[in-house]
This record gives sequence, C-alpha cells and structure tokens, in this order.
Amino acid sequence: MNPQPLQRIGLVGTGAMGQGIAQVMALAGLNVSLFDARPGAASTARAQLATTFAMLQEKARITPQAATVALAHLQVVDRLEALADCQVVIEAIIEDLEAKQRLFRQLEEVLDEATVLASNTSSLSITAIASVCGHPERVAGLHFFNPVPLMRLVEVIGGIATRPEVIEQLQALVRRIGHYPASSKDSPGFIVNHAGRAFGTEALRILSEGVAPAALIDTVLRDGAGFRMGPFELLDLIGLDVSLPVMESVYRQFYEEPRYRPHPLLRLMQAGGHLGRKSGQGFYRYKDKDTAPRVVQTVPHCPQLPPVWVAGDDEIGRTRLLALLEQLGVEVESGPRPSAEALCLLAPLGEDATESALRHGTDPARTVAIDTLLDLGSLRCLMLNPATRADMQSAAHALFSADGGTVVIIRDSCGFIVQRTLASIVNLACDIAQQGIASVSDIDTAVRLGLGYPQGPLEWGDQLGAARLLHILERMHALTGDPRYRPGSWLRRRVRLGMSLCQPENLLPA
Repeated sequence: MNPQPLQRIGLVGTGAMGQGIAQVMALAGLNVSLFDARPGAASTARAQLATTFAMLQEKARITPQAATVALAHLQVVDRLEALADCQVVIEAIIEDLEAKQRLFRQLEEVLDEATVLASNTSSLSITAIASVCGHPERVAGLHFFNPVPLMRLVEVIGGIATRPEVIEQLQALVRRIGHYPASSKDSPGFIVNHAGRAFGTEALRILSEGVAPAALIDTVLRDGAGFRMGPFELLDLIGLDVSLPVMESVYRQFYEEPRYRPHPLLRLMQAGGHLGRKSGQGFYRYKDKDTAPRVVQTVPHCPQLPPVWVAGDDEIGRTRLLALLEQLGVEVESGPRPSAEALCLLAPLGEDATESALRHGTDPARTVAIDTLLDLGSLRCLMLNPATRADMQSAAHALFSADGGTVVIIRDSCGFIVQRTLASIVNLACDIAQQGIASVSDIDTAVRLGLGYPQGPLEWGDQLGAARLLHILERMHALTGDPRYRPGSWLRRRVRLGMSLCQPENLLPA
C-alpha cells in the first residue's frame, strides 16, 4: 500500500528559508498555508513572494498564468489551529531545540494524528525534537538548503521512532517539487554538514602549520582541484558566526572525534569581529564587495636550467611527471642516482619533502617535491624542504612555468595541500557509508548538490585511485601521529578487495 501523497502543506516560519520553501511548493502546485508568530510576517512574506513571481515572469522563467496560480496557492493564516487540515507541517523557525520542541507540542494539540511534522533543522537531532511529542513516529527532518529554489537538494532524516511511510511520503514530496531527496539517519550533521567537515578543517590545519597562506591554499584547491571556491573564500562568504557553531556542534556531538576538530584561530577571529564578508574582514579584507585576492605569479629568471633527476612513489605520478617534463623539453637523467648538478624532483604520496629526500637518498639542498595526485595541467604545486637551496627553488619554478602554467610553492608538509585535503574528504565519506548514515549514491549526490564539489567523494576516490588515497592516509598518520588521518575500514577493506568505493555491500535482508 503506497502512502498517501502530501498535497496540503503548512509552513511555520516565513523568513528567508520559509519563503524559499513556500516558493518551490507553490510553483509545484501545492497548497501552502503560511504562519509566523511575528505579527504581519506571513503577509509580508506572501507579498515578497508575489514580487518574486513577477520577477520570474519578467525573466521568462515562468508564464504569467503560472505566477498567478502559484500566488493563489499561498494562504496566510494567523493561528496554528488554521493548519488543522494540512497533511504535513514544516517548521522553519530559529535553530533552537527548545523552541522547536515547544512548537511541535503546540502543533500536536491542533493537528490530526496522521499529520506529518517535519523540521528544517540543519544541525539538531530529529530524535531530540520528537522526544517531547506524543507521536514521535510522525516526526522527521526535511532539511532544505539556501537558497531553496537554486539548491536542488533536501535531506530527509528519520529519527529513531520515525515510521518508514513518513520518509516515503516526504521523499515523494521532495521529488514533486523537482528536488533530490537524500535520505539520512539521524546523525550529527546528517550528510552534507558531516561530509563537509574535511574541506575547511583540513585547510585550517594547513594554514596553522604555516605551509601556505590562505590565498595560496584557496588557489590550489580552487584552480587545481576544481572546487568552486577555496575553503577560506567559502568561510568568508558563509560567515564565521554561522560556520563556527556548526563546526563546534558536530565536533562535540561526535564526542570530540579528531576528524572534526576545528581550529582555535576561528575563535580568535570571531572574538575580533573578523566574520568574513558581512563584517568587511575575514581571512581577506573586503572593500566595496571586492572578491578574495588572486595569487599573482612572478616567474624567476633562470638563464640555464640544470638537468633533472626524477623519482616517484607510484607509476601514475611518475608517468605524469615524465610526460610533462618531455613536453617542456627538459633533460631528464636516466641513471639510478642523480648527478652532482641535478635538480632532484620527487613525487611523494602522503610524505613531506624531507622524508622523501631521505628515503630516496637525494641531496636535500637540491630536492624539490611536486604533487602528482591530479593531472599536471595549468597548475603545479611544488614543495620545498627546509634545506632546499634558493637556486634550485628558482630552477624548479622557472621549469614548470615555461609553458605558461601557474606554479605555487609551499613549505614542507605531509601530503601537500591537495593530497591531504582530498584524502580526508574521501576518507570521511567512506566513514559515513560505513556507519550506514546514507547510501553511497545519496552521499555522492548530496555532496555534489549541497556542497558544489566537482564530484561525489566516493566517485572521486575511485577516479583518484582508492589505493593511492589509502597510501597517503597511512603515511600521514604514521608521520604525524594525528588520528584525524587514520584510514577508515570502508576504504581499507575495499582497497584490499579491489572493490569500487561506490559499490554498496550485498547485505541479506534482516
């Protein structure tokens, strides 16, 4: 028996999120009753939506008839009792557990027992919200992302008591409005805020270690790895007053799991009022809405390049590096040991330049490392050890800039910037899959739609090579002793078995 489709929607809270939800619901032909405890707020929201529909009509996004019909689907009510005939009531109020619990208790007094109660919370436990309800089995999470009309993802979260039919009804509702329903267990951060912890926290760790400044880290991850924005650009855009509480909440809810550990720098910046764009100062200074600065490259003059000797940690990286050097017309030494004049180019995985030089027996003063995890297209990331001579730094920079490519040079670090960030992202996604928080397909889709990553993390892990990423994590864990880099069992087992990270387990039905 298929659960009854949800047609009549109640919406409590008509701020930015509430208006976005009402907009997509009304345009999908659903009847929406708008309620807000603030006098006049619901009527104001409906008027603002009328303006939005008119603007969409002017831009030929919707027809005049569609604008008229959508507005007709929005009804303002001034009492919770007026929501009694709704099949689902969605709350989009302040992100406060007691406030949401209080509202759901009030709603239970006026709603039919069959009415679904859905919370738009982004970080609070659905089980905790439902714990005060007489019928917790009808309570679920329906987490929309801002701006709702553009962010085509909704996390559908079941608490420990939520009936499966309620999840099915909400999934069908999300599909009705043209969004993707990603199902999640009730877990800190759900899917997106959980999976997103690796990107910013790892970048902060790299910054705090003095590996590179914020602008350079952003450049490498944006222009090299393909993220839409660098992590510090993103933190400035969201604002530390928003992002820091989420980071700290997820960290605390997982009992201080090292993988989610924020950095004290964020507290310091918040105390100083450096919140990001909204305060005019974050990781960057903003004037008249200027964007974050770009790295300007100055190529050193190097009249004569030394010969080059190459060593790589895997065949993929070595092949990429040799192909680029051939394209650049560089003389590559073929002997088992470098000559006394050679620039020693190493391509380590998960190691810093110091350890790599010692392992390969090269002269640290003439050794430069290069990241070969990704294709060596227009951006090349070079890493120095503390002993690298200035002339070898200049030679490597000039060499890899010869075809117009951008070269960034960083200080010694286990895993460069891209390796440690992508390995951490994939490892965390594998952990989410291992815990059964979401399916592998929902993890990948939710991260792509909710975070704007170029690929889902599990798909990305397969493309990069799960064995390579495992090797990176194992080396970083061994060299730093930091438990944040310990490889998860989902990743390790699939590498050992030669399985795709996107392949779910063949579990027998319970």
